[in-house]
Amino acid sequence: MPRPTARVLTLLELLQSGGTRTVAELADRLGVEGRTVRRYVDQLLDLDVPVESVRGRYGGYRLGPGYRLPPLMFSDDEALAVLLGLVAGRRAGLTTTEHTAAETASAKIRRVLPKRIAHRLDTLLEALAFTDQPGAFDTPDAEVLLALADAVRNRRPVSIRYTDRDGRHSERTLHAYGIVAHAGRWYVTGEDPRIGEDRTFRLDRIAAVRTLPGSFEAPDGPGPAQRVLSAFATAEYRHEVTVRIRGTVGHIRARLPATVATLEEQHEPVSGEEPSTERWLRVELRAERLDWLPAVLASLDRPFVIERPDELRDLVTALADRLTSYARQV
Repeated sequence: MPRPTARVLTLLELLQSGGTRTVAELADRLGVEGRTVRRYVDQLLDLDVPVESVRGRYGGYRLGPGYRLPPLMFSDDEALAVLLGLVAGRRAGLTTTEHTAAETASAKIRRVLPKRIAHRLDTLLEALAFTDQPGAFDTPDAEVLLALADAVRNRRPVSIRYTDRDGRHSERTLHAYGIVAHAGRWYVTGEDPRIGEDRTFRLDRIAAVRTLPGSFEAPDGPGPAQRVLSAFATAEYRHEVTVRIRGTVGHIRARLPATVATLEEQHEPVSGEEPSTERWLRVELRAERLDWLPAVLASLDRPFVIERPDELRDLVTALADRLTSYARQV
């Protein structure tokens, strides 16, 4: 439970957001009773904070005009770190009751930031998307992140200096569609105009970003988060696997999420068909190893047909033989 001092500071932040707040509203936001709110107001008055009492049907408390807390001093990196922490905390469900702490902290930061920094941070948050796997995110270079966010918002091409997983350095042109946080890392997705194909890059491998002349049109279709998930599902690995499974999308996705596999309807759905209706779906994925797939297919407990590779068919048969052998043991 928050200490009384923390609640008094939260009360001050709520009053600073402007307008008159009723006792009932403040009590609800702070998780206390009305008489406790009045006691907190008395503590603010003892600290020479000009809290005014407003009588009448719509009465309550408000701050006296002109009151301001001393300004906070944030560098670009500090403000970026705090706001991204609040966004990631809300995404991961780590905020406090009624989101009071996140709301007041965000309001405080935005209120005191210089307009230039506030505009750049708003640009970043507009360009940001999340997948369904929030986690403990790494820390990208602030200037790289903000420059890419500006390119996403204004549809400006950029040149990036990139180091791939094999340590090779290159300079590439990118039409950035969006920035995505996924499974503890930050990515930018967009089109490489030189080859006319989508590419996804890890931000911690980008050394510098330079804005280029011109502009581009964002494509129709999936959003940035879905494009990143698709990129993972279709990445180059040793084995290409295609399996037809009879089941629902939800049932298959529970074992083979979008980061692992893509799903394709075998036939056009019948008009009015319920999403829960089982139907044949083609599942495609790529993997370095196949030994984990037989157990996943068995756990689905649905009819399936292996189209490729033959090695997977052999592994499934071997698993079935082992299970049969175990079941016959006394």
